[in-house]
Amino acid sequence: MTETTSGTAGRGGKGKRKGLKVERVFTTPGVHPYDEVEWERRDVVMTNWRDGSINFEQRGVEFPAEWSMNATQIVASKYFRGAVGSPEREWSLKQLVDRVAGVYTETGRDNGYFASEEDAEAFDHELKYALVHQLFSFNSPVWFNVGTTSKQQVSACFILSVDDTMESILDWYKEEGTIFKGGSGAGVNLSRIRSSSELLSSGGTASGPVSFMRGADASAGTIKSGGATRRAAKMVVLDVDHPDISEFVHTKSREEHKIRALRDAGFDVDLGGSDIVSVQYQNANNSVRVSDAFMRAVETGSDFGLTSRTTGEVLTTVDARELFRGMAQAAWECADPGLQYDGTIQDWHTNPETGRISASNPCSEYMSLDDSSCNLASLNLLKFLRDDNSFDTERFAKLTELVITAMDISITFADFPTEKIGETTRAYRQLGIGYANLGALLMATGHAYDSDGGRAVAASITSLMTGTAYKRSAELAGIVGTYEGYARNAESHKRVMRKHSAANDDLRLVGDLEKPIHTAATKAWQDCLKIGEKNGWRNAQASLLAPTGTIGFMMDCDTTGVEPDFSLVKFKKLVGGGSMQIVNQAIPRALASLGYPQEQIEAIVEYISQHGHVVDAPGLRPEHYEVFDCAMGRRYIEPMGHVRMMAATQPFLSGSISKTVNVPESATVEDFEQIYFEGWKLGLKALAVYRDNCKVGQPLSSGGTQDTEKTAESAEPEVVEVNRPVRRRLPKKRPSETVSFTVGGAEGYITAGSYPDDGLGEVFMKLGKQGSTLAGVMDAFSIAVSIALQYGVPLETYVEKFTNMRFDPAGVTDDPDIRMAQSVVDYIFRRLALDHLPYEDRSALGVLSAEERRAQAAGEDPSQVAAQVESYAQSAPVTTGEEETEKPAPVQQKQDGPSEAHSTAEFVERQQGFVADAPLCVTCGTKMRPSGSCYVCEGCGSTSGCS
Repeated sequence: MTETTSGTAGRGGKGKRKGLKVERVFTTPGVHPYDEVEWERRDVVMTNWRDGSINFEQRGVEFPAEWSMNATQIVASKYFRGAVGSPEREWSLKQLVDRVAGVYTETGRDNGYFASEEDAEAFDHELKYALVHQLFSFNSPVWFNVGTTSKQQVSACFILSVDDTMESILDWYKEEGTIFKGGSGAGVNLSRIRSSSELLSSGGTASGPVSFMRGADASAGTIKSGGATRRAAKMVVLDVDHPDISEFVHTKSREEHKIRALRDAGFDVDLGGSDIVSVQYQNANNSVRVSDAFMRAVETGSDFGLTSRTTGEVLTTVDARELFRGMAQAAWECADPGLQYDGTIQDWHTNPETGRISASNPCSEYMSLDDSSCNLASLNLLKFLRDDNSFDTERFAKLTELVITAMDISITFADFPTEKIGETTRAYRQLGIGYANLGALLMATGHAYDSDGGRAVAASITSLMTGTAYKRSAELAGIVGTYEGYARNAESHKRVMRKHSAANDDLRLVGDLEKPIHTAATKAWQDCLKIGEKNGWRNAQASLLAPTGTIGFMMDCDTTGVEPDFSLVKFKKLVGGGSMQIVNQAIPRALASLGYPQEQIEAIVEYISQHGHVVDAPGLRPEHYEVFDCAMGRRYIEPMGHVRMMAATQPFLSGSISKTVNVPESATVEDFEQIYFEGWKLGLKALAVYRDNCKVGQPLSSGGTQDTEKTAESAEPEVVEVNRPVRRRLPKKRPSETVSFTVGGAEGYITAGSYPDDGLGEVFMKLGKQGSTLAGVMDAFSIAVSIALQYGVPLETYVEKFTNMRFDPAGVTDDPDIRMAQSVVDYIFRRLALDHLPYEDRSALGVLSAEERRAQAAGEDPSQVAAQVESYAQSAPVTTGEEETEKPAPVQQKQDGPSEAHSTAEFVERQQGFVADAPLCVTCGTKMRPSGSCYVCEGCGSTSGCS
């Protein structure tokens, strides 16, 4: 796409200069890229399906016909600038792309990047083509800010620094708040702050870094991020040899114990709940920076010294294995801390003469100097898969060159939140090119994610991307100069380039797909070393793997970052409104790659559509099941499969990888120890592990997953009914009981009638004045439930579906144990569960009495209490996807799947009988799904902390 050539006179006509000769790869001279696209007008109306409120509305927006409605909604609502309803409001994707690309082209032209005006125009057209055709995307701050009257902030990732002075600590609070206000996240290492066991110059005892974390945490929780509703994104790191390391390790696990106590007392400690604000340290990800010396001490069972921050002497020694066990135990309890492997990080550091890499951004993919930032862009890998399932290495490499050029140009015009960050970033010009859709690419080509072949493909693509990026960086250095810090770090930078190249040479190939990719990567690294030896490099860092949450939806990607597919069935928004569930398009392509005929492909796809997995799909050979393994579901990828994929790509990245390794609830502390230890042995830079259901503050849990899944599986054959169910009517005289209640000030009562031989047979719920609409609806609902109970629908099903349904009236109840209810229906079915279900069934659903919860908290057996105490109930505040999917939304059109789910995560739960740990989107109420180390909403594109 571009090459270096001698150009015409530079600005001001002084002498000759070199510039990029831009080769057109995607566009044609004389034809604007927009003219080759079919455009259409659409109406964007985004609602919260829970209450029917409209979150965003803009009608008549213009987008390419090939763009999905999901992408249209997210771009129109998040990236279009101007007040909604005003003439200044952007209404076309053309306007958005013109606004952004125009600044890049003009800045490149003004700063000597292009050999001629024709090359500048070619760059402009190629960039616009790639954006409009979803070949790649810049990170969100570019779309928010570039070309507007706002500051031209283009970076999403920031690293700060804190010294051992009160002035520096207060500056940290201020700088972090400024970054949060702008919608981005920041990380910091607090290891320079003296420990709580060391003295101040005045003679007093220091507070220690953990105490200062409280103030920063409160600030982050107050400011939020970008002035929006999602929490701030931040990372706090402490070195393993800090004397306060044990306190740091257990900081969040102790708070998790507090959350459980508050929950059992009836407080609202859901994510976003009114009482969660009393819990500390919840706005940051915590990581321990472990050294090779410490890990070797763990390996050998040796002692390890903790050193003074002021004198450098060893203050105390600890058992390395005991401390490592403590890290694993804490992470098992609450998912923090993660580990960052300092030896590997520093070994791949291109600028050690300037300073160490001490911290990372909140998602751990950006690791560089203190007080620096990084702008990101991600390539859509699936766009380069040809019809014959070969990978278009040439076009991929050319796009990489184009994107790296544009990213470097952005540093020239970018604004930064603090002057220190601006100085460091301009001096070292850190970039973060990455990709999305790796999981979809592997599946489409018949590669299992957790396989040698899948890892070889991923490693080859990553090597080609980074080698090409650094080659272009070396070419830019010959045109506009090296980064300012290159001279003092030249030897170190060259050493790291040789390490990347050597890793590429050692890459073990398995199949045919990756061979031409690896050949191209080898050539790219050879050219990179040759040109870099002559010119140096323009950028200290080039690549990383980010979460690609919102921009992944903008590009219509099936998978984000380095992640595998989340599930085999997804939800697709329709242009006319509503949504429908579709089987991922990669699946029929994968089946064709594996040699299945069209008739079998159709049958297998239909089976997946109904069941959500491939087990026992007609005609599908068991040895091919692994190709369709996903992050969640009936067949999920084992934890070490994720770790091995990270290890395969890490040697070909300047930075690190945003990814959390998810493990089942049954995982042990020993499993965490093994994963963390293997991460070090395999050469990762960072690793975080999340155990399902470990956090009470997560509004969804997977309690009873196995039993529920078995029930769902065993129920599948009964879908095709041989005999109609028989109604078992209640006798004329039957036992019943009535319970009065108030929920949020609304009064009502429940009358429950039972069969003489036990078993609930009817329920009548009264609420509101007789003759009112509400009373009529409740009467009709009562009759429907009663008839269903008599036809054999288990009460457990109703409890599972209707508890935690949220609507007004809601709030405090007069029940001694159900202190809070999300709605009247929520209260009623909790009460019925406690009165009519045995302990075993209730515990699987998370519904326990107050006495049972007290016994559980005290380490006693709640089932013994259940045999003695008549229940009053309160379940842990857990929000399940199943019941939410059944709530009728006034504005939701009846085009959802048969499960009436509202997101892919909810559909997976409905079909496969488990509940996923994931927050609900605060904007639209949809259940989010994992994206790297964050969560992203596929309904509106909101993220839980990553930009």
